[in-house]
Amino acid sequence: MNSDLKEAAFYHKIDDNKVKCNLCPHNCVIKEGKSGICKARVNKKGTLFTENYGMISSIGVDPIEKKPLYHYYPGQKILSIGTFGCNFSCLFCQNYKISQKKPNLKYYSTDQIIDSAIKRDSKGIAYTYSEPMVWYEYVYETSQKAYESNLNNVLVTNGYINKEPLEKLIEYIDAVNIDLKSIEENFYKKLCGGTVQPVLDNIKLIYKKAHVEITTLIVTDHNDSIKQLERLFKWISKLSPDIPLHLSRYFPNYKMNQPPTKEETMLDAYQKAKEYLNYVYLGNINTKKGQNTYCPDCKEEVIKR
Repeated sequence: MNSDLKEAAFYHKIDDNKVKCNLCPHNCVIKEGKSGICKARVNKKGTLFTENYGMISSIGVDPIEKKPLYHYYPGQKILSIGTFGCNFSCLFCQNYKISQKKPNLKYYSTDQIIDSAIKRDSKGIAYTYSEPMVWYEYVYETSQKAYESNLNNVLVTNGYINKEPLEKLIEYIDAVNIDLKSIEENFYKKLCGGTVQPVLDNIKLIYKKAHVEITTLIVTDHNDSIKQLERLFKWISKLSPDIPLHLSRYFPNYKMNQPPTKEETMLDAYQKAKEYLNYVYLGNINTKKGQNTYCPDCKEEVIKR
C-alpha cells in the first residue's frame, strides 16, 4: 500500500483546486501539488492526501519513562513508533532529521502495529519521535484498534492541533506528554513557527480526558529566565499542582548554536518549580536531583530511578 492514496481528514476544498487544511491552527491553504507546513499533507488535483499514513521512520520498545512519563505505569515497556513531518519548525529541534526531512520509511499496517505490541508484551503504543498530530489518520485508526485490543495509547506531542480533531482523537488516548515550550507568545513565533494559546487550550482539554505530563526544554538565552519560567510554573499549578513537569536541558542542535543550558540554571529552575508543583523532574543533565518521585505530603521516596 502506498500512503499517498489515503485521503486526509479535516480539510475542505476551495477555488482553483486549492484546499484548506483544518487539522491544526495553521489552517494551511494549499495549492495543487504543494504540501502544508507539516510537509506530510499534500494537495493532489484538489484532494488532500496524507503522505505519511502507515509510513514508519522509527520503531522500537522503550521504557515508558523515556517518553517521558514518570507517573504512568512506571517500569513498563511500550512500543514506540514515529513517522516524519511536524507543524512546528523549532530552531533547536532534537529530531529534525525526521521532523523537517523525509528519512527512510517502511510501511506498517495498523494490524501489524497492534500485533507487534501484543507479541512484545508492550503496555501499549506510543506515538512519538516525530509529531503524531500530523500523522492524524494513522494515529486515530491505530489507537482505535489498540483500544479494542486492551492496549494503552500514549501521545508525545507539541499539542498544536485544532479542537475538533483533538476531541475525536482523545477518546482513545490514555496518556499524553505535551511540550509546553514556553509561556511566551514571542518564543513560539520566533523559534517554533507557531503560537502558544492553542497549546495552552489543548492542555486544559486533554487534562480532563487523559493522564498528562508536561515537558519544557530550557533553551539558553531564550526561555531560561527564572521570572519567565515562574509564569509557566504558575500556569500549570493553577490547572493542577499534581501535573508532573519535566525540565529538560538544551544542547545545540539543528539551527541553534547557543551553548548548553547551564547546570546552575537547571537547578534554579527546578527549585523554583518545586514552589508551585508537587512533581518536578530534570532531564538531559547528570544529577541525582530531580529523578526520583517523593510523596508531596510526607516527603518519603516513592519511586527511585
